[in-house]
Amino acid sequence: MNPASKSRKPVSRGKVDTAVRCGSIACKAPQVGSGDAGAPNGNSASPRGTTRARLLEAAVDSLIELGVARTSTLEVQRRTGLSRGALLHHFPSYADLLAATVSELVSRNEQGARRMRNKFSAHADPLDRAVRTLAAIVSQPSYLAELELWAVARTDTSLRVVLRAQERRARADSERVTAEVFFPLRERSGYDAVVALSLELLRGLALSGVLRTSSARREQLINQWVTAASVLLDVMPASPLADEVGRLTSGDQPLTVHP
Repeated sequence: MNPASKSRKPVSRGKVDTAVRCGSIACKAPQVGSGDAGAPNGNSASPRGTTRARLLEAAVDSLIELGVARTSTLEVQRRTGLSRGALLHHFPSYADLLAATVSELVSRNEQGARRMRNKFSAHADPLDRAVRTLAAIVSQPSYLAELELWAVARTDTSLRVVLRAQERRARADSERVTAEVFFPLRERSGYDAVVALSLELLRGLALSGVLRTSSARREQLINQWVTAASVLLDVMPASPLADEVGRLTSGDQPLTVHP
């Protein structure tokens, strides 16, 4: 052995915080430089898209297929083949990663909304068509995955904070989708109340459908709501009922309600 080699000291490559609890809100980002971490030679693009886009797509797919409980940082790394450093460069915490999926989930919901509008286009009654379209939208796996994030945020303060911010950024897209679905009814006096209450009812119906599988009961409830909503649509704005419902629902957003 060369005697000179004994005096050599390891070259310091910078401190990296390895105390990362993957799948936990406590994940910390390593000290990395700028650029698209994980891409060869600092190149931010690849044939499969940017590193961040790949991570988000993998996270969203995992949420839809496995749910929040099994969507860990390790699962996202496995799906993308990227390193922990690459993931934490873009999403410093697990909460940041989950919250960032909202925009992609909303985008998928919007794509689904277009398909559902075409599916129910033959329904002559605009209210019946709108309610059934919205019922189909909120039953999509991507929409249910977003609601699952809300449920987890109930007891997770870190996730709730970042999730609320992401949902507010997605508000314009959500409102546009709902406006398109209910467009023929926009001039009716009870429009705002019907849109807000339709969402609340149908979202709850979609959640209950996870455990309850009676399609006949679901159809019955939708029919009953269409009948009730047709009455509410024609309630004059001066009516105490319309005023009260409008006041209670004015803060809600039609498709993806933002906390």
